[in-house]
Amino acid sequence: MGDDSFDIADSGASLTYPMQCSALRKNGHVMLKGRPCKIVDMSTSKTGKHGHAKVHLVGVDIFTQKKYEDICPSTHNMEVPHIKRKDYQVSDISDGYLSLMDDAAATREDLKLPENDLGKEIDSQFEKVDNIMVTVLEAIGEEQVVAVKYTK
Repeated sequence: MGDDSFDIADSGASLTYPMQCSALRKNGHVMLKGRPCKIVDMSTSKTGKHGHAKVHLVGVDIFTQKKYEDICPSTHNMEVPHIKRKDYQVSDISDGYLSLMDDAAATREDLKLPENDLGKEIDSQFEKVDNIMVTVLEAIGEEQVVAVKYTK
């Protein structure tokens, strides 16, 4: 019996949850065209002769900053992503990957340095600044560094 092996499974928690379109708010989050977006603009049209008020949503992808739009009836449900935000201290950068340490001193080395201006800034400041903290955003199984701050 000692040779049994058990695979680890996640809790079955969904990456998104439903929310009625009329309950969404500006600066909230929503899935648009399959991407996690922050709502930057929304407007509601009046109910027409044939039914529902429509909500026009404009969102910006939280990872790529690409703009998406969608229109949905106000009574329908939209998917809202579960978003986690966590701060890490940068301990090293090698081969385009960050070595990060969290508050509990747990380390991870699986996150790529962003390939945008933020990544270039982190790379150039790494040797000059003593303590670099990065904010990592996680949604729908994706993770990315979205912000940096320097502390003495």
